Amino acid sequence: MRIEVTIAKTTTLPGGAIDALNGELARRIENAFPDYPSEVLVRYAASNNLSVIGATKEDKERISEILQETWESADDWFHT
Repeated sequence: MRIEVTIAKTTTLPGGAIDALNGELARRIENAFPDYPSEVLVRYAASNNLSVIGATKEDKERISEILQETWESADDWFHT
């Protein structure tokens, strides 16, 4: 399964945030879907978007929830 998260270039994030988000999201998705190999990519783009390829509709919804939880808990796992 391939997961791509794009963040709008206009979003101001601290240095290292993209790499940290990529790592934390990959870890959480691996924990939630241990039987499915996955590739996670987080990058800047023109707009915010989540793209999930090779997953069921229910899995896509769960991945969206994981992304939301990860983003909202950044104070717990992101350290500058």
